[in-house]
Amino acid sequence: MQPCGTSAWNEHKNRGTSSPLSMPSKKPQQWLQVVGHAGTFRVGEYGMLLKKFCEGEQQCFQKLMEDTLKPYVPAYHGVVQQDEHDYNMMDNLLTHFNSPAIMDCKMGSRTYLEEELVLARERPQPRRDMYEKMVAVDPEAPTAQEQAQQAVLKTRYMQWRESLSSTTTLGFRIEGVRKANGECRTNFKRTKSREQVMDALKDFVDSNTQIARGYLRRLKQLRQVLETSDFFRTHEVVGSSLLFVHDGTGKTGVWMIDFAKTAALPPHLTLDHRSPWVEGNREDGYLWGLDNLIDILTNILPLT
Repeated sequence: MQPCGTSAWNEHKNRGTSSPLSMPSKKPQQWLQVVGHAGTFRVGEYGMLLKKFCEGEQQCFQKLMEDTLKPYVPAYHGVVQQDEHDYNMMDNLLTHFNSPAIMDCKMGSRTYLEEELVLARERPQPRRDMYEKMVAVDPEAPTAQEQAQQAVLKTRYMQWRESLSSTTTLGFRIEGVRKANGECRTNFKRTKSREQVMDALKDFVDSNTQIARGYLRRLKQLRQVLETSDFFRTHEVVGSSLLFVHDGTGKTGVWMIDFAKTAALPPHLTLDHRSPWVEGNREDGYLWGLDNLIDILTNILPLT
């Protein structure tokens, strides 16, 4: 789910076709989108989800299907065309949940690529829409020059946006939540401290110990695989999210999603994903954020 500030979830349903890859589903398939560009997703048949084609994301999925991370990402099924548009086709992760609760966590200590910084310096393109978003949150945030232009650079907006949230303090941030009862929240722009994040996570799991333990177990498994994954070691993973899903039965799942900004590194370079980012080292802070997320979830659970 791509970040663009869309505040509403979109729900789509098809004709209730079942998946040939799994047990038939008795309910219509659905996809609930908490954040992202409207129209990015379409629900396909047989438990599939269609996402607007992005070549970089296609390349990542092709590599991930051959990597140890395969169980932790949506299964990828190639490119399809609908209404003259190309889509990457993948499993709909919500298929096997009943009235799921969903959370999108943007991972890493930054959400922009190094090449975006370079491009912004070489060819600055002030954005009025991002200026308006900035002012809506904090009218005092723009500089005098930005106020005069009524516009800000994309990278300036993103760096400012990150400074408000736990991206800079914890290496991840909550983008949006949809509870099982349909309640939606995307007002996490100023959720920055460990205590604020812990309160938001407690609310998401409804203080349910079984669900919190399920998520914690999955995240620890994911971290172990990430630390040995060839794909992860050789890619700058920026703007990617973890999608958390659970339902009233206590079933939980966590998957890595959104690889449009994930970039392969030069052959001589690898990342540890925990070191602080300095322009040029390509570090993204993904594992630092995951460490913090695991620690916070651990502290939610009662001591037993």
